[in-house]
Amino acid sequence: MTLADDAITWFDKNARDLPWRQPDTSAWGVLVSEVMLQQTPVVRVEPAWRSWMTRWPTPADLASDPPAEAIRMWGRLGYPRRAMRLHAAAVAMVERHDGRVPSDLDQLLALPGVGTYTGRAVATFAYGQRHPVVDTNVRRVVSRAVEGKPDAGPATTAADLVAMAELLPEEPARAARASIAFMELGALLCVARSPRCTECPFEAVCAWRRAGSPAMVGPSRKPQRYAGTDRQVRGLLLEVLRHETGPVPRQRLDLVWNDDVQRARALAGLVEDGLVEPLSGDAFVLAGDAPAVRPQSL
Repeated sequence: MTLADDAITWFDKNARDLPWRQPDTSAWGVLVSEVMLQQTPVVRVEPAWRSWMTRWPTPADLASDPPAEAIRMWGRLGYPRRAMRLHAAAVAMVERHDGRVPSDLDQLLALPGVGTYTGRAVATFAYGQRHPVVDTNVRRVVSRAVEGKPDAGPATTAADLVAMAELLPEEPARAARASIAFMELGALLCVARSPRCTECPFEAVCAWRRAGSPAMVGPSRKPQRYAGTDRQVRGLLLEVLRHETGPVPRQRLDLVWNDDVQRARALAGLVEDGLVEPLSGDAFVLAGDAPAVRPQSL
């Protein structure tokens, strides 16, 4: 038995019943889930994913609406630039791929906002291809089980992709199953703090466990603070704009935060990121909500 075999056996018995894992889920549904799950817990993503797929079951459905609607539907998932990227990717799929999510990895990676992880995840989980799919959870599992280290580095490297590829079965469908199994192990058992090693199928062979589960050397990564940050102010500003379809004067936005400098910086960041559009008269709207300018009659 290999690590992949053990992971698949465990996954078949213990996997969470998530809607984007259902056999009838489209490649578009998989892509939406992967983008939403970046930096957002499953418990918050699941209802948002269901609402999104009900409204926009295909890329063409989303592409036909302005990006402002994607930002509104994104709600409070956080990091709303992901909504803009999904909208841009949908537009690109309509223009380049007849409104379909491409199965070719290079074509996936060429879509706006689709990076190394997301492209491989869609090719693997939606199309059953053999690619190393490496996120934080997978890197931690491989680092512990194979390398005997307590955790992996802060970002995915080419070496991480190679290490994961070496663990995958040759048969594509089984390799895809192994990829999601490793990911689930990292999410449920091989967690960063208080790992549930006695429940892990790798316990007997895990290099980290056999080395005595040594602790990390050096400073630990602290959770990101939210309260009082520009992220919080950006969220408050977007919350006002999401509930309006017309121009919102700056004076109204000024009410959401009393630090003038920080509020102005957050608003400028939203404009720079393309989430918000400034209008004449010192007013603002979500991207795509700007009123059309009628040509003057001669």
